Amino acid sequence: MARILLVDDSPTENFSIGSLLGRHGHEVIAAETGEEGIRLARERQPDLILMDIVMPGLNGFQATRQLTRDPRTATIPIVILTSKSQDTDRVWAERQGARGYLTKPVEESRLLGTIARVLAGAPG
Repeated sequence: MARILLVDDSPTENFSIGSLLGRHGHEVIAAETGEEGIRLARERQPDLILMDIVMPGLNGFQATRQLTRDPRTATIPIVILTSKSQDTDRVWAERQGARGYLTKPVEESRLLGTIARVLAGAPG
């Protein structure tokens, strides 16, 4: 299965989403800040990144923009996973390079379906 980097400042979200992904055979790497997420993406080269938006320091929009513009990480697809449900947030995430956008709480089937679609390179 896939190596997935989960970037979220909530230990509870990292545990619950990480456990769900692990049950489905994915390898999960967790980061609690945008800065840590960027460092781990460069070092570990995950197959996909799940990125929260609201985090202290570097937020998910900023981290996504840096990752999608860095030649070392530009090919890693990023899916935003956030509690922000406004259309403007979704549009802004796409402009930063995100290939998917999910709002919390997310249904297991929707999360897994989005991951499969993005990993397969299918359009949104």
